[in-house]
Amino acid sequence: MTLFTEKHPGVEAHVPQETSGFTLNHTMLRIKDPQRSLAFYSHVFGMRLLRKLDFPEMQFTLYFLARLEEEDQVPEDPGERTMWTFSQRSILELTHNWGSEDKADFAYHDGNAEPQGFGHICFSVPDLTTAVHWLDRNEVEFVKRPDQGKMQGVAFVKDPDGYWIEIIEPALMTQAGR
Repeated sequence: MTLFTEKHPGVEAHVPQETSGFTLNHTMLRIKDPQRSLAFYSHVFGMRLLRKLDFPEMQFTLYFLARLEEEDQVPEDPGERTMWTFSQRSILELTHNWGSEDKADFAYHDGNAEPQGFGHICFSVPDLTTAVHWLDRNEVEFVKRPDQGKMQGVAFVKDPDGYWIEIIEPALMTQAGR
């Protein structure tokens, strides 16, 4: 199999053999209230909790979520499930630092306010219009609707901690950029 990549300054022409088997496993977001965030991601985006890991000595909990397919075989044994979780792709890790939920004025920086940094995560959906109706029915806050702004056909919503989530329909992206 030939590995494809667009050519651009800075992009290596060949994949180093030493990186064989490297997989982007997860991205992490810090959350204030686990119950609220888990309800949001499991209901609104259909994600499942693969593994919860507590670290009492450091007072935080990690929640690993992913979209599962019917054919996915998730191990029952906790150790095997942990190993399986860390071998998957496209996992969202939610990190809860204990006690943050009890602080009324506490909030994490979403990366989009100044100074900008982290931007967003993204879900692709089979039909953007249907997804927007689903998000509306669930009273999800929109940053940008698909018919707004210069980037038509792309939506942005916020999760309970204010992180932005881009919503795209791949078929609508064929003319994106130059």
